[in-house]
Amino acid sequence: MYPAELVKPMREDLTNVGFEELHTPEAVETALSKEGTTLIVVNSVCGCAAANARPGARMSLQNAKRPDYIVTVFAGVDKDAVNTAREHMVPFPPSSPSMALFKDGELVHMLERHHIEGRPAELIAENLMDAYNDHC
Repeated sequence: MYPAELVKPMREDLTNVGFEELHTPEAVETALSKEGTTLIVVNSVCGCAAANARPGARMSLQNAKRPDYIVTVFAGVDKDAVNTAREHMVPFPPSSPSMALFKDGELVHMLERHHIEGRPAELIAENLMDAYNDHC
């Protein structure tokens, strides 16, 4: 588990733009049971999360269409919540960072770490915006 003071700015990178943190399996289940679209960002301390994933997620929210709900779980911190979120992301293997778009509780779009790592935030945002345009 990472120290709270280490992950605080990484959490705030998303919560400051409206992402709701989910700390428990119950919170994840509640978020995914809502009608509409939900983006879950599996946050991470890795460099690609800071350089690409979190900025890409933030930029994607500038789209005309966007998810009804935006939530986040933190890998290496909220272990049970992350595991519950990942159960809903099957058949994709666990990866962090990652991003998943759900519609009425069903997975409709997935960005795994290999879609994020080494790609600019703008490209990640564009990928998410295309998904929002299709599903939101």
